[in-house]
Amino acid sequence: MKHFFLFLLLTSSLLQAGESDGKTTFETYCWGCHHQTAMAFGPPFTRIAQKRTKEEIIAYIISPKSMYKKFGYKRSVMTQFHLSNKELETISDYILSYKGKK
Repeated sequence: MKHFFLFLLLTSSLLQAGESDGKTTFETYCWGCHHQTAMAFGPPFTRIAQKRTKEEIIAYIISPKSMYKKFGYKRSVMTQFHLSNKELETISDYILSYKGKK
């Protein structure tokens, strides 16, 4: 039983750390154009999370100019970022955490 509680505590800590990393990445790179639930220059994370898979989000961050037509956009003004794999994972998970929120 003691090990079970330790496991739960560790799992919870790791999940919170991942969310924190995603929020930090968001605040560093995305916040100027995107907000979590409100329209800014770019669409909110709530809308992105409803429409896109994790793989599509990562692909668009890596190369927006090669992905915008696939997504049905007429143009792309998103900056191409050179993020680490960990940053791509955490920001895509953070964006997807807004799926179903308003």
